[in-house]
Amino acid sequence: MSDDGSPLMDDLDIDLFVKVFAQTGFSPFFIMLIPTFYIFQGAKITDSIVVYSAAYLVVVCAFWSIKWISRLYSNQGNLFYSPQPFEWGDQIVVITGGSSGVGELLANTLAVKSVTVVVLDVKPIRSENYNISYYKCDVSKWEEVEAVSKQIIEEIGQPTVLVNNAGVVQGKLLLDLSPEDVQQTFGVNTLSHFWTLKAFLPGMIEKKKGHIVTMASVMGIHGVAQMTDYCASKAALINLNRSLRSELDKRYKTPGIRTTLVCPGHIHTALFSTLNMSNQFWFPTLHPIAIVKRVIQALDETHSQTIYLPFYVHFTPLLQLLPDWFTDLANWVTNADFAMKDFVKMSGRREEEGPAPSAAKLR
Repeated sequence: MSDDGSPLMDDLDIDLFVKVFAQTGFSPFFIMLIPTFYIFQGAKITDSIVVYSAAYLVVVCAFWSIKWISRLYSNQGNLFYSPQPFEWGDQIVVITGGSSGVGELLANTLAVKSVTVVVLDVKPIRSENYNISYYKCDVSKWEEVEAVSKQIIEEIGQPTVLVNNAGVVQGKLLLDLSPEDVQQTFGVNTLSHFWTLKAFLPGMIEKKKGHIVTMASVMGIHGVAQMTDYCASKAALINLNRSLRSELDKRYKTPGIRTTLVCPGHIHTALFSTLNMSNQFWFPTLHPIAIVKRVIQALDETHSQTIYLPFYVHFTPLLQLLPDWFTDLANWVTNADFAMKDFVKMSGRREEEGPAPSAAKLR
């Protein structure tokens, strides 16, 4: 049985094997033991087992060195000094769409780490944590975001971390989408990012530090049927993140403001609870805790980065470079174009959960 009481085989997927391999067969420290072991057992340096294992060690070390140098360059880091540690108790984190799903779990997890958390949502968050403040706000509307942001800065302080997490999905074919559907999708999924950035980014630029987390999706990299509006709204976020990174580095001269782009696959939340997913071994469904762990790790590392979860998402950008027949094959294998066939739109939070407890500050 796994930690959550489910059968162990239910948690067996390709990502587990990748994690094990990364710590063994692709770990320089582990691989270094192989030629060393054989040499101490009397093998010669010219023996094939020693030569091949040493050559493989060089390849692995080269890979990790390139990855490390790339991250150092992207974050304009110092070769000899690491970034200043992330002081959790000093942070004020704003989370949009923080009353359900990943946002709710992230808010409660950060609150346990003594972080001051501010949730922007149209529904109250269910929480007993005293350091979570809730502000009712439709983040798709600039007027509401502008008014609430001024209130937050005045009453709590200048946010140091912004997590743009709010999202909606219609799950309709293009011709079935109403103008209101399209406006809501882009308002919540895309335009809200512009409004919160306009509201909170000036304070970060003034202090020359902060962290912006953009919750995109694998659907922003590769579009599928019955999600035209959703895929387009998430694709816009990926380019928004890239352009924002350029502005922060080149125009505002504030590389200390980090940006993290999160591109997850299917997450087990109410938003996509009726999605018909394919083989769970190769294309596993993510639990919200997996996303929350990686976001917290990214904040703690204080590095700008792109997070692809689960493992198969790393290969999705390649589909844009491959022939159409390969893309169609990938869609067929994953059942991507029919996964939304029986989709039923649900609210991000169950009504039977009731109102948020009085422990959360409501405004």
